[in-house]
Amino acid sequence: MTASVRLTGWRRVAAAMWHDADDPQIFGRLELDARPVLELVEHARRDGVHMTPTHVVGRAVAHALQAVPELNVHLRRGRAYPRKTIDVFFIASVANGDLSGVKVSDAGGKSLLELAAEVNGRAQAVKQGRDSTLGRTKRLMDAIPAPLLRPALQAGAYVTQRLGLDLPKLGLQREPFGSAMVSSIGMFGLPEGFAPLAWMYDVPLLVLVGEIAPRPVVDHGNVIARETLPITATIDHRYVDGWHLARAFTAFREYLAAPSSFERAAR
Repeated sequence: MTASVRLTGWRRVAAAMWHDADDPQIFGRLELDARPVLELVEHARRDGVHMTPTHVVGRAVAHALQAVPELNVHLRRGRAYPRKTIDVFFIASVANGDLSGVKVSDAGGKSLLELAAEVNGRAQAVKQGRDSTLGRTKRLMDAIPAPLLRPALQAGAYVTQRLGLDLPKLGLQREPFGSAMVSSIGMFGLPEGFAPLAWMYDVPLLVLVGEIAPRPVVDHGNVIARETLPITATIDHRYVDGWHLARAFTAFREYLAAPSSFERAAR
């Protein structure tokens, strides 16, 4: 078993103050120059790879967790236990507004092209009903009576998150939401928004990618219109303080400012 690290300072106090991620939520917002992301996406598409800004942002999240491994942990009874890999969960719209998702395991060790291909392939399988694991999970959730659904979710979260076990017959996998979550609301034409961290996610970070559109920015003293990428984040304060956020934010922005250079360096 991986050695744990005893929480100290504010993180220890925060863990004692709050128990589930329905209280200690921090909300953040930033706007970035979308041109480097759009250039990379367009280049990939010319090469026949269906890539989206959400894929790039998800890879940036993995990069930030690599830079700040203190965030890639489980919190259990006042202690932080390192996760074995950096896994990113991509929330996806399936049909009729229903939501599902794809967990990319070891997203920190995969290239952006590999990440995009995996998300696209598995998301397509979900939409076409070819994902047997999701099918079992949805059938199980639909069959459970409403008064028993929350206890069932709690039991499932305890087994998969706390005990770290797979339940393949029920369509439940170990740590189903990974190290962090990413979703796009821009594809629905929404400029930006915030999403809550539910108690069952067991992640420190949920990032939403808004609609890329021209917005006024100041460039060398002049106000101009520029394609801007709006990003919002919901953060669990039990995992982080300002020191962790500043380091993660720096790494996140560095990647999105020049994603092509990071991908070339990884080859």
